[in-house]
Amino acid sequence: GVNAADVADAALARIAALRGTVIPEGVEVTVTRNYGATATDKAQKLIGKLVFATAFVVLLVLAALGRREALIVGIAVSLTLASTLFASWAWGFTLNRVSLFALIFSIGILVDDAIVVVENIHRWQALHPQKTLLELIPGAVDEVGGPTILATLTVIAALLPMAFVRGLMGPYMSPIPINASMGMALSLAIAFVITPWLCAKLLASPGSEGHQPSRLDRSLDRGFRRLLLPFLDSEGGAASRRKLTAVVLLLIIGSVSLAGVQWVVLKMLPLDNKSEFQVVVDMPVGTPLEQTARVLSELAAVLTKVDEVVDVQAYAGTASPINFNGLVRQYYLRAQPERGDLQVNLADKHHRSRSSHEIAVAIRPAVEAIGRKHGGVAKVVEVPPGPPVLSPIVAEIYGPDRAGQMEVAKFVRAGFASTPDINSIDDSVDADSDKLLLHVLQEKAALAGVAQSDIVEVVGTALAGADVTPLHNSQAKFEIPVRLVLPAKEQARVDNLLQLKVKNRSGALVPIAELVELRHPARDKAVYHKDLLPVVYVVGDMGGRLDSPLYGMFDIRAAIVGKKLAQGGVLGDYFIRQPADPYAAYAIKWDGEWQVTYETFRDMGLAYAVGLILIYLLVVAQFGSYLVPLVIMAPIPLTIIGVMPGHALLGAPFTATSMIGMIALAGIIVRNSILLVDFIRQQVATGMDFKEAIIQSAAVRAKPIALTALSAMLGALFILDDPIFNGLAISLIFGILVSTLLTLVVIPVLYYATFKKEHGL
Repeated sequence: GVNAADVADAALARIAALRGTVIPEGVEVTVTRNYGATATDKAQKLIGKLVFATAFVVLLVLAALGRREALIVGIAVSLTLASTLFASWAWGFTLNRVSLFALIFSIGILVDDAIVVVENIHRWQALHPQKTLLELIPGAVDEVGGPTILATLTVIAALLPMAFVRGLMGPYMSPIPINASMGMALSLAIAFVITPWLCAKLLASPGSEGHQPSRLDRSLDRGFRRLLLPFLDSEGGAASRRKLTAVVLLLIIGSVSLAGVQWVVLKMLPLDNKSEFQVVVDMPVGTPLEQTARVLSELAAVLTKVDEVVDVQAYAGTASPINFNGLVRQYYLRAQPERGDLQVNLADKHHRSRSSHEIAVAIRPAVEAIGRKHGGVAKVVEVPPGPPVLSPIVAEIYGPDRAGQMEVAKFVRAGFASTPDINSIDDSVDADSDKLLLHVLQEKAALAGVAQSDIVEVVGTALAGADVTPLHNSQAKFEIPVRLVLPAKEQARVDNLLQLKVKNRSGALVPIAELVELRHPARDKAVYHKDLLPVVYVVGDMGGRLDSPLYGMFDIRAAIVGKKLAQGGVLGDYFIRQPADPYAAYAIKWDGEWQVTYETFRDMGLAYAVGLILIYLLVVAQFGSYLVPLVIMAPIPLTIIGVMPGHALLGAPFTATSMIGMIALAGIIVRNSILLVDFIRQQVATGMDFKEAIIQSAAVRAKPIALTALSAMLGALFILDDPIFNGLAISLIFGILVSTLLTLVVIPVLYYATFKKEHGL
């Protein structure tokens, strides 16, 4: 519950205070990573983007409606943001990257209610110049009140189910739907309470010339009349409507097919541009610590030649300080002499042209080559953009016996190696190695009068050391032990151990070499378990053009699954659960990024479906019809026409954040449909001709719909440069652009085609 930056600053202040006392002269202290400073930098940058996004939305209203209206919208959105931040704090969210992105993402939809209310008051001033502001404001607000409340609830209904996403991604993503939903509810209250009061105080009187129908209003009326009349014609309108339907369906099918032809790559999350990465080294079991240190030194020499690398920290035989990767991969347990770790620090991203991922990809071949040269494995490990997993691609191997699992692991690893673009391949099977065993010849030891425990004690003292006596000093608080141990250089040769002597019962010294036999048994291999079942892991990552582990996993699967095994039978596989009977046959359970991706998209798909059901029920309750909601929700598939081509145009993968954008689009696009349909029904109820009401709905509501759409696009524009959330921005920008333009045509035409018989057409 404490600010990370404050913790870091306090630690640095304490270190500074210890200089000259606990930290003596000649001991240098260097800060290699300061996550407090990183968090502060990111928060300040995002707060700046939030301010700019708000300012640009206000400028948009200024250009479209006027300076007084812009001032009202600016005050309303500022109050909304302030109250949303308070609500977020009360909910228990911290001010972090995700919660700030939630505010920037929602800035466009938070301002919608205020824009709709202000624009309608602005329009009523031109329609009712004889009324005072206090007389016309209630009617103007009431006209859009019902659809605005419903539209706000539909956006909340679309977003809020995402808060129930489970698994590792649930807590990571929850600030987005919760913050946005709280903000929408607060913006609605402010739009109906504060905004009308501000309009009464700040807007000019209705009689002024500035409130006459503008050139834009007249142009919209002429334009939509020419555009929609061919679809509303009694004779040729049906053919035009069929052509429009065919074009829309072709666009939807073509957009979806972009993923099939891999013009749009599916991925959990793109890699972020961090200022660090790791190189993890696994040497064969039994490798001396000194050899591991030499390999790390060789790797560090190569890495320090890279321009963007600032410094490298090497940890041989001990774990590096735990970081985000270590949460799941348990790097903090790497304390064996054959384990090594390099923490590589890069220059700040503002001072380098390449991203951390591009640097990691560039150095990976050289790093892996050094690992192979020394008989081990060296892997470049990047900080994951989302929840950490054991590795991006993981094959868990289950089977009847341990030996068979290890043989299958060799087969699976060969499949990894034969698949293009798969790198950082490793498995959990320790390399074959032997160990030196001093076997006591008990018969000889008994004849020589030497106890076996004495031999163990002497060898143990030589290798591990033993405290033989304490020294006492009047100036020392604790006693000082005298430790007896062989020098390190003497420990490296077994002959030196064999030359040691042990005293027998008669006091004679007997060489250990006469009492032991050297043996070289195979070293035991580590056994891993998952959910109490013995398992062997094969892991890897994917680079290349696609750079998405999902595609690599399915390419590997095609090469190994269903193939005959030397142990008999064929290799089966499972995607979302372990085998029901893991001892019946050899099988693979795919894990890693796939598992998180599946769980996330499954839950988000369910949230999407629940949101659509809630939207349908809300619209049914408002309009008292089961057919009208289907018309209103019909444009939801239109969002795909903008989302997928937008990702293809910018060369961005479709990620979990892209899916968040698509879910939000469902609520936003339904909001526009509600405004159009409600206007048609209101005008028809006042006696307007059905066709004229259809045309007027698009002409009159085009301005507030366009303003709210542009506001949401402007808000998304400020997160377009973020590596993680740019998928969300692309979905919103292109989805809103295309679907809004199509909705202004599709909804009026579809409503006409559905209800024309009720009006005798």
